[in-house]
Amino acid sequence: MTPEIIYNVAQEAMVIAVKLAIPLLIPTLVVGLIIAMFQAATQINESTLTFVPKIVVIGAVLLLVGPMMLQLFLDYFRDLIRDIPNLIG
Repeated sequence: MTPEIIYNVAQEAMVIAVKLAIPLLIPTLVVGLIIAMFQAATQINESTLTFVPKIVVIGAVLLLVGPMMLQLFLDYFRDLIRDIPNLIG
């Protein structure tokens, strides 16, 4: 196993991790920004006001995009397992 192979596997794993994280992070960041602007405008400083909408958004995104994320991860893992003889040899 050469350093190039390790580098390529690690790089592909990082790309997959980013592809899996972005669908959750972007909507959560947008909702957090909207809630923060609302709190700044109304001067309501309630911590649950930011927590509950983010949890709801994460749940909704997982329901909508979760199967695609799972399929992406399974395809990567399946390819990685299939390539073990090539990676070791």
